[in-house]
Amino acid sequence: MSTTAPPASPAIEQFARRRRSPAQRVQHLLHSYPAISPFLVLVISFVVFSAINPRFSSANSLSLVLQQVAVIGALAVGQTLIILTAGIDLSVGAITILSMMVAAKLAEDGGLAGAVAVALGVGLGIAAGLFNGALVTRLKLPPFIVTLGTLSVFTAIGLLYSRGQSVQAVDLPGLLNWTGESFAIGRFRITAGVVLVAALYVVVGFALAHTAWGRHVYAVGDDKEAARLAGIRVDRVLLSVYTVAGAIYGLTAWILIGRAGAASPNAITDANLESITAVVIGGTSLFGGRGALLGTLLGALIVGFFRSGLSLAGVDDQYRVLAVGLLVILAVAVDQWIRKVKA
Repeated sequence: MSTTAPPASPAIEQFARRRRSPAQRVQHLLHSYPAISPFLVLVISFVVFSAINPRFSSANSLSLVLQQVAVIGALAVGQTLIILTAGIDLSVGAITILSMMVAAKLAEDGGLAGAVAVALGVGLGIAAGLFNGALVTRLKLPPFIVTLGTLSVFTAIGLLYSRGQSVQAVDLPGLLNWTGESFAIGRFRITAGVVLVAALYVVVGFALAHTAWGRHVYAVGDDKEAARLAGIRVDRVLLSVYTVAGAIYGLTAWILIGRAGAASPNAITDANLESITAVVIGGTSLFGGRGALLGTLLGALIVGFFRSGLSLAGVDDQYRVLAVGLLVILAVAVDQWIRKVKA
């Protein structure tokens, strides 16, 4: 004789919703749609900064913000994938710089063709991500410790390989500088790198939302043991996530060359923290299993808006850093509150 309880009727579910307080309704809404809170912050910041200084809402200013957040926005895609699995990657900047320096040095002064250099840079990013993933899945080391160690390893290799010297744009083939070329869309000027980042969000976002791999990524981040019992090969999913993230970092190296107009081993020194900041502000839970790339994009734009808006308002640099830090703390506090949601 079956003892399975019958499913709750729509009337019962509707009654349960009516019993929720306004705060609980907001909590459930944010739990279901994590991109809502960063979207509201983005809209409010746009309105406030535009009121303080009308130049903020100009096409030229907004175009500049898009160009400035392109590199961190791209790195945040890979960081989002890893944080969705309840991990974290502190080596994003080091992998990007290593890939960038290898590609630039190989193509410098008529060396390898630009396409080959870009491919090798992306390939190196894939290898670095695979290395991180192997340490996490095979040796069962915590992602924080693994990437903290490889941060130093990849940074040292990059400095040794480049001998601490930069490679200027004039010494590189046109393809490596192509991501920095701009074109007009109405009153806006957009670089090829920004378009590449937008394409990256579309492709990876589709994979997360509409493929079995994406569902497995969320399942592993939500509960590894439950995912394993459901037949998901957890280690394979984790290894693929770190490998895909490495490919994204290698692609970002190409975008960075165009954005900076050079390949420098001292570039994007704050990339690790800034990519995590964009992901956290964007509503992705640091505990894994909840979040979306749309939120990450909004988080990167929020950081860009705050830096540009506060700069146009004449606020000192230190206060801009303070504002971003407070945003991160607020975002984590909201995430903790949302995670306590009850059915």
